[in-house]
Amino acid sequence: MESLLQAIDLQVPQMVSWRRYLHQHPELSYYEYETAAFVAKHLQQWGLEVRTQVGGNGIVARLKGKGNGPTVALRADMDALPIQDEKTCEYASTIKGIMHACGHDAHTATLLGVAKVMAEHTEQPEGDVVFIFQHAEEQSPGGAVSMIQDGALDGVDYVYGIHLWTPFPVGSAYSKPGAMMAAADEFIIVVKGKGGHGGLPHQTIDSVVIASQIVINLQTIVSRSVDPVEPCVVSVGSFHSGNSFNVIAETAALNGTVRTYDAALRLKVEHLMENIVRQTCEMYGADYTFEYKRGYPPVVNNESEFDRFLHAGSKVVPVQQAPLIMAGEDFAYYLHDRKGCFMFVGAGNAEQGIIYPHHHPKFDIDETSMRDAARLFIAMVTDCQNS
Repeated sequence: MESLLQAIDLQVPQMVSWRRYLHQHPELSYYEYETAAFVAKHLQQWGLEVRTQVGGNGIVARLKGKGNGPTVALRADMDALPIQDEKTCEYASTIKGIMHACGHDAHTATLLGVAKVMAEHTEQPEGDVVFIFQHAEEQSPGGAVSMIQDGALDGVDYVYGIHLWTPFPVGSAYSKPGAMMAAADEFIIVVKGKGGHGGLPHQTIDSVVIASQIVINLQTIVSRSVDPVEPCVVSVGSFHSGNSFNVIAETAALNGTVRTYDAALRLKVEHLMENIVRQTCEMYGADYTFEYKRGYPPVVNNESEFDRFLHAGSKVVPVQQAPLIMAGEDFAYYLHDRKGCFMFVGAGNAEQGIIYPHHHPKFDIDETSMRDAARLFIAMVTDCQNS
């Protein structure tokens, strides 16, 4: 492992260069055409067996091992977000309204570095290593399911993923046995009132007032209907209605997310939400539509692979147990099918001003975190195939 780690250290400047190129040229979920071509070109140059268009824009590359050890898969995501980049730096996004605001550019560049080092290493790994570059993590139904259906995990025994995470400080790594990240659902509510003149509200059924009341009432689900020790989030992310200052809008639309861990609570929240919407609209004489979309399930790590993270990961970066994280991840689907572990590597650095959360217009990472992530991947693969 030591020679691989030394090679990774030498590869870091190239990884940073790849990351900055990808940061300048982001692509949204399901549109990662140039990103996928960039990844495939490099993997093919290093002599790996490469499949393109796996389940969509996904890339799967295989490094053949000696044949004695288990096959281990490593996954990175490639897609960006519909956010305007507000950073002032030489590698800011060049695409208006699109940026890598979650670190997927660095995930891709890091896994490329690991693939290059392992492919060029003189000694073959004990078993095959599969490199999964996934499209569309940010947008449900996500790319994981379609890639799995298209054979991304065929022959794979273990699967590992890493997310660079700015809430954790650089120079650290975190994971958790069992459930670690939440189920991520989406809801869409449309209130249908009666539009009219802004100066004659008594002749209308005001969709804005009703929808505003729904937003307030939804907050009582977590505060008054859910056990305080149960993790649960209900967030309205967008509110759209009307386009004129003196017109009471006919309709108002709310869009948001629900995050839970428990299956029964997940169902309960959905029912409570619809009851609140229905009864609030009935009180004002409005109609409504309510759509609830089941998203990614919780990320549940295999306990033995978390133990491997503690044992092997601690050799390359300080590790500790993560708290529950209410963000969602479609890496959950890989863990449904195979043993594995999802891990966080700290990427925040307050001294450098790298303090902005994921999905923020000024999001950035401490790029030295990519070295930690690459070393952690190497440690997990080596320990798995030699234990």
